Amino acid sequence: MDISVITDTFDEWTDVTLSWISDNGEGLFDFIRAVLEGTYDGILWLLQLAPFYVIAIIAAALGSRLVNIWFGGLAGLALILCAFMGLWAETMSTLALVMTATVLALLVGIPIGVVAGFSMALDRVLEPVLDLIQTLPPYIYLLPAIALLGYGPATALVATFIVAMPPAIRLTSLGIRMTPREFIELGQATGLTPWQMFTKIRLPFAVPSVMAGINQSLMMAFGMVVIAGIVGSGGLGETIYGSIRTLDIATSINAAIAIVVLTMILDRLTQSAVDRAKETDR
Repeated sequence: MDISVITDTFDEWTDVTLSWISDNGEGLFDFIRAVLEGTYDGILWLLQLAPFYVIAIIAAALGSRLVNIWFGGLAGLALILCAFMGLWAETMSTLALVMTATVLALLVGIPIGVVAGFSMALDRVLEPVLDLIQTLPPYIYLLPAIALLGYGPATALVATFIVAMPPAIRLTSLGIRMTPREFIELGQATGLTPWQMFTKIRLPFAVPSVMAGINQSLMMAFGMVVIAGIVGSGGLGETIYGSIRTLDIATSINAAIAIVVLTMILDRLTQSAVDRAKETDR
C-alpha cells in the first residue's frame, strides 16, 4: 500500500477543513482577534504610561521585597540598561505579550487543572493531550493561527497561550491531588461542605503547586516570544527576527539581553512567591 496516498489525502483534508473554517467563521475570528489585540493594547498602554525609570524603581522595590535588596538593585539597573540600549518600547511590548498570554493561559488552565485534580478520568484524558502540546515544535501553532487570524499580536498570543497552558493544568491538578488524606477525613468529620472542603483544605495545600505552575507558564511564554516574532508580534522577538534577516548582530544581541533581563526578573519574583507559599503551607 502506498503510504503517500494516505498522506496526500490527509493533507488535502486538512487544507479543505482549514479553508472551510476560515471562510465560514470569519466574523468569529475577527471578533477573537479584536478582543485579543484590544487586551494586549490595553496592557501595553498601562506599561508605557509611566517613564522607564518608574518601572525600574517598581521592579527594584518588588525585587527587594520578595527576593533581597541586591536582586532588587540589579533588577532596576538591568531594566534601565534596556532603555539605554534603545529597546524600552520593544521590552514593554514583549512584557505585555507575555503577561496577556500567561493570564489567559492561567484563566483557562487553572480551572481545568482543578477539575482534573478531582477527576482521575479527566486527568488521564488530558495527560496525552498535554504531552502532545508540549512535544510538538512551538512554531507549529503559528501556522493555523496565521490562517485564521492573520499576522500580528493576536496570532502570537494564541500560540503563546497554547504553549503556556500545559504547566498550569498539570501543576494545579497535582496540587489538588496532593492534599493529605488525614486532612480530608478531618474536614469530612467536622461536616464541611464540598465548597468549604475545597477553599479551606484542598486549595491552601495546592497553592505552592499552583504558584509553580504560574512560574512555569511564564517561562514557557518567554520561550515563545522570539518564535512569535516571525508573525509580526512586535517587541523583542520581532526585533531579533528582523536583525537576523539583515545580519545586524549587535541589535540581535541587545534584544537577546533584554529578553534575558525580563525572564530572569519575572522568574526570580515568581519563584520567590512559590517559596513563600511553601513556607506558609508549612
